[in-house]
Amino acid sequence: MNPIELEWQHLKKDELAAKTFEDELDLAYAVTHGVQIRGEKGTYSTQRVRFNSNSSA
Repeated sequence: MNPIELEWQHLKKDELAAKTFEDELDLAYAVTHGVQIRGEKGTYSTQRVRFNSNSSA
């Protein structure tokens, strides 16, 4: 399994399980928060990266 897949599996199981979300934005905030929590537990830094979705390919 790819390391990011393992991390995503733990994020879903440990940080997002049994939670409901009103919409996609609430889910996005929960994922962001979950990544921060996992980073703190694992003593590694996290950084949010924003992609420009308005540019055309």
